[in-house]
Amino acid sequence: MKKNLLAALALPCAFMLALPGAIRAEELGSVSTAFVLLGPNHKVVVEAYDDPKVAGVTCYVSRAKTGGIAGGLGLAEDRAEASIACRQVGPISFNAPVEHQEEVFSERMSVLFKRLRVVRMADPRRNTLVYLTYSDKLVDGSPQNSITAVPVERGLKIPVK
Repeated sequence: MKKNLLAALALPCAFMLALPGAIRAEELGSVSTAFVLLGPNHKVVVEAYDDPKVAGVTCYVSRAKTGGIAGGLGLAEDRAEASIACRQVGPISFNAPVEHQEEVFSERMSVLFKRLRVVRMADPRRNTLVYLTYSDKLVDGSPQNSITAVPVERGLKIPVK
């Protein structure tokens, strides 16, 4: 029975993990928050994501990462706690018009059902890009969230679809 269940889950899991075009985070560092006897320690990880449609903007996300044996194998569910700070790191330019609101990044926090998401919202009236991070779960997401904003210079208007 267990072998049948594992075989049934293996192919969809492998497919989801190998999706083309997925934006990968660059891990900048981490700090241990709790010692775990077997497997890696629990930690807070800091990752950088470059906005794929807005050159010159990078988002830095800190999030909890579960350790232990399950965490080391990628089977643990990470806590729904994250913080975000997006900054202008170079001249801002737009590769194409952006949606008023769209998901920019998504990363799994458990094997199948939980994801960390970053959504960009355009505020053309104030010429600002607002980024929101939160986690969702198939059945029950978390209201914990974090928000940041990146002002765009006055001479450059945000091209919104």
